[in-house]
Amino acid sequence: MDIALKLKKKYKAGELTDILQDKTLVMMFQKTSARTRLSFEVAMTELGGHAVFMDSVKTQFLFADFRDEVRMMMRMADVFMMRAMDVEDVELAASFDSVPVIDGCSQKYHPCQSLADILTMVEHSGGLENIRKIAWVGTENNVSNTLKLACAKLGIKVALATPEANPASVDPELNAQADATGNVEKIPDLKEALSGADYVHTDTWMDAEYFDKGKPKAQFAEEYERRMKLFMPYQLNAKLIDTYAPKAGIMHCMPMHVGFEITRDAIDHKNSVIFDQAENRKHVQKAILLWLLGKSIQ
Repeated sequence: MDIALKLKKKYKAGELTDILQDKTLVMMFQKTSARTRLSFEVAMTELGGHAVFMDSVKTQFLFADFRDEVRMMMRMADVFMMRAMDVEDVELAASFDSVPVIDGCSQKYHPCQSLADILTMVEHSGGLENIRKIAWVGTENNVSNTLKLACAKLGIKVALATPEANPASVDPELNAQADATGNVEKIPDLKEALSGADYVHTDTWMDAEYFDKGKPKAQFAEEYERRMKLFMPYQLNAKLIDTYAPKAGIMHCMPMHVGFEITRDAIDHKNSVIFDQAENRKHVQKAILLWLLGKSIQ
C-alpha cells in the first residue's frame, strides 16, 4: 500500500521514473480483459519497462503442452502475469520458480483487484484505521473471496448479503481462514448488512454469454430468469444506499452490467468511487511489480 501511495503521488505530481528500464512483463491471457491488461501495460510503460501481451487462443497454447509454452515464455520475462481460467495453471507456472508470477485473475482469486479496492478505501477514508466495515451484495465470487479475506485479516468487518456463490469460485480453505478471524458474517437482510458500512461492493452476477445483441439467448432463458429472481433484490442502487448506508462509498470492480447488479444512479451517485477504484488498478500493479523485482522508491 505504501509503495502504491508513493507511486500515485509521484505520478500526480508529474514525476515519472524509468526504474524498470530493460525489464519485461509477459502477460498470458486465457480470458479477455480490459482493466487487467490496460493497467499492467500502462504500469510497465510508466515505469520505463515493457509489457508483452500473449493471447492463449491465438498462439500455440491450443495444441502445445501448457507446461512447455509457459516455461518458454518465462525465459523471455522478468515477471510473468496470468489472467487464468484455472488457478491451478497459475500455481503450475509459479512452481517452475523461474521468475515472479502474478495471478492477474483466476476463477477463485483476484488479488490485484483486492489491493486496488483497499487502496481506494484507504484514500477515501483517510487511513486504514478509519475503515470499520464493508458490505458485499450480490454473488460471492473470486473478487469477494480475496477482498473478504484481506479485509478480515486487517480487522475490517465484512458483511456478505449474498444469496448464492459462484460454484467455480468456492474455496473452503479460504472461507475457513476468513471465518476464523471472526470478522466475516453472512447477513441476508440488506438493512442489517449495510448498516454502518463504510463501503458497499458488488460485482456482476449475469454472464455476458447469456446475451445476444442485448437480449437473453433462448438456451439460457431458464437460467437468466432464475438469476433475475434470485439476485435482483440485491441490486445496488441509489435508493438502497440512501436508505441504509447514506455515507457509504459505492464500489464495483467492473465491467458493470447496468440495470442488473448495479444501476446508473448508483454509478453516478455522489458516493461512488468506482472510477477511482479502476484507476488504482494501475498504481497497485506498479507497486506489485516493484515489490516483486526488489525495487524501491524514495
